[in-house]
Amino acid sequence: MNLHDLSPAKGSTQKKKRVGRGPGSGLGKTAGKGEKGQKSRSGYSRRPGFEGGQMPLVRRVPKRGFTNIFRTEYAVINVGDLAELEGAITPESLAEHGMVRAGSPLKVLGTGEVGRAITVTAHKFSKSARAKIEAAGGHCEELAG
Repeated sequence: MNLHDLSPAKGSTQKKKRVGRGPGSGLGKTAGKGEKGQKSRSGYSRRPGFEGGQMPLVRRVPKRGFTNIFRTEYAVINVGDLAELEGAITPESLAEHGMVRAGSPLKVLGTGEVGRAITVTAHKFSKSARAKIEAAGGHCEELAG
């Protein structure tokens, strides 16, 4: 195969649609916009969420409660999942294994069992997770922030 043999897949390329260029083009006169109305005028642009004067969905659905925009979202992992890992366990090592997303603070929860002593470094520990790790002879190191 040579460079001159390469061509786009059949049907993947189309000619540019030239609107408003006379009756022979098939898109002359009104340029495919139909007759009259708001959407046929120049300068028309619909804003996101506009439903043609109908009450928009975002205003129709009921709203309740309060959303705290300063809330800290923790990446969580269970003690049982940590038991399978080797070496010191840190948020960075868990991100490398693909078990949590990098960059978010880590909280260790107490579901599962630990059969051996492990050293875990995280931002927060639940009481049950801390108790299980320390009962197995392990160590919990809490990071600041």
